[in-house]
Amino acid sequence: MTPDSRVEDLLRELAPQVLGTLVRRHGRFDACEDAVQEALLAAALQWATDGVPDGPRSWLLTVASRRLVDGWRSESARARREETAAALEPPKRGQSSERDDTLTLVFLCCHPSLSVPSQLALTLRAVGGLTTAEIANAFLVPEATMAQRISRAKQRIRSSGLRFDLPAEPERAQRLRVVLQVLYLVFNEGYTTSAGPQLHRADLTTEAIRLTRTLRQLVPKEGEVVGLLALMLLTDARRAARTRPDGSLVPLAEQQRDLWDTTQIAEGVALVTSTLGRALIGPYQLQAAIAAVHDEAPSAAETDWPQILALYDVLERVSPGPVVTLNRAVAVAMVNGPRAGLALLGTLDTDDRMAHTHRLEAVRGHLLELAGETFAARASYRRAARMTASIPEQTYLALRAASLG
Repeated sequence: MTPDSRVEDLLRELAPQVLGTLVRRHGRFDACEDAVQEALLAAALQWATDGVPDGPRSWLLTVASRRLVDGWRSESARARREETAAALEPPKRGQSSERDDTLTLVFLCCHPSLSVPSQLALTLRAVGGLTTAEIANAFLVPEATMAQRISRAKQRIRSSGLRFDLPAEPERAQRLRVVLQVLYLVFNEGYTTSAGPQLHRADLTTEAIRLTRTLRQLVPKEGEVVGLLALMLLTDARRAARTRPDGSLVPLAEQQRDLWDTTQIAEGVALVTSTLGRALIGPYQLQAAIAAVHDEAPSAAETDWPQILALYDVLERVSPGPVVTLNRAVAVAMVNGPRAGLALLGTLDTDDRMAHTHRLEAVRGHLLELAGETFAARASYRRAARMTASIPEQTYLALRAASLG
């Protein structure tokens, strides 16, 4: 890892913590986010040449706080400005600036006064550090639509004067579903990045797992929180085997399973076992159970596909959607043959939500290849390669197409 990449990873980790501290103290979510962005830019420039300071979090908090003071100097009377500046004086080391407000920030972004899509988008931006384009890709919508959604959410938070506190028990339960979805999307963007030269971003997957662990401590009896943590661990356990030394993608069936993290798999399986049958079944528990079946198979050939298909049948009843249907089509193909999977896949051709993702064509190419239809498979792989901005996925799909002649 280069010094520049270490600085970049550190800034991504610290950004939501600094933003959470500023919003807790001063409100004004939009102004605080702008100040943090300016501080991040200053850090990226200065730390690259001078090195990372001893207290990088305090450094960012000080710079961001000063940006806020500068921005507010023209807003009110002298007394008010002096009062604000005093309030923004960075605390001494060891005081409350070291408190991690990231989870509280997540709950703020998931406030019920915002629409659910806005809650998700704003949290991914503020906590996950995703770009507007990455968030748009996760939601399967155009980038301009997502930019408007995030802007409106910030304005709503500013105008409503929302308090920066963890919500009380009844309201916390109402927001929990969206919080879980946000953490899941942050993890997914880290596990398979939507754009760029790298297949995954460990900073995002690590932060998503950390926040989910923290959330579990807050609500230890929530089965879906346990299920999501299990799903993340069981999925992330395969990370070391997903790429070759040159960074190219290795599909699940070809992965070297002795590279999988057995400690994470054991913890994930234990978590799934602890919640299935003891809590109201939900989509994250079911997805974790599917991941556990994959991870416990000694080889790809020994995967229990009938069990996976049975779990997908339940998942489609509990949480129907195009991505579930897409994944279920693969299980159908492995149990009942590729043409059965292709028939199910065809039901997604008119679903507008799949128009902005390459995954439908990628899966279609795979099933067509299994069915022996090499010409059609090659065409699907090529279409999928053109649709993704992820360079490792582009390369993999292009090579699959080339291998078919």
